[in-house]
Amino acid sequence: MAFLMNQMLGDKLKSFTGGGEDSGKTEAVGKETAESKGMSREEFEEYQRQLVEEKIQRDKDFAIRKAERANLRVALRDKYRLPDNEVCTTFQMAGDDIDLPEELAKMVDEDEEEEETNDSFLKKLQNLDVDTLKTKAQATVTEIKQTAEDKCTLM
Repeated sequence: MAFLMNQMLGDKLKSFTGGGEDSGKTEAVGKETAESKGMSREEFEEYQRQLVEEKIQRDKDFAIRKAERANLRVALRDKYRLPDNEVCTTFQMAGDDIDLPEELAKMVDEDEEEEETNDSFLKKLQNLDVDTLKTKAQATVTEIKQTAEDKCTLM
């Protein structure tokens, strides 16, 4: 009951009696002040400046990471020949300023080299004449049979 009465009449009583607050404080409620942090005015200004600098640095780092991810997406799209996504325009905004991390670039280069070696082997297989290969294999098998017959009296 006392709680309900305090809620209903509390504000009116505080304004009537002054509420025990300093009349010199005209700052907005919820806003940080030097007094609320227990600092002098110079320390508080330095603190605010540091907060702003840290926020700018975080935003800058985030933009760099975002551009690196976009660059990686483009590299992977090129590598695996995937279609471009119209939603991702971050890479065009970043331009050539952002590069792949060195380790990732090495991994991509190694994968490309492996693909090139695999491609060259497949190209050799495609260029190989199957009929000639078949005749060579049959000739080798008959030659092995003849040498086996010559050496073995049971056959």
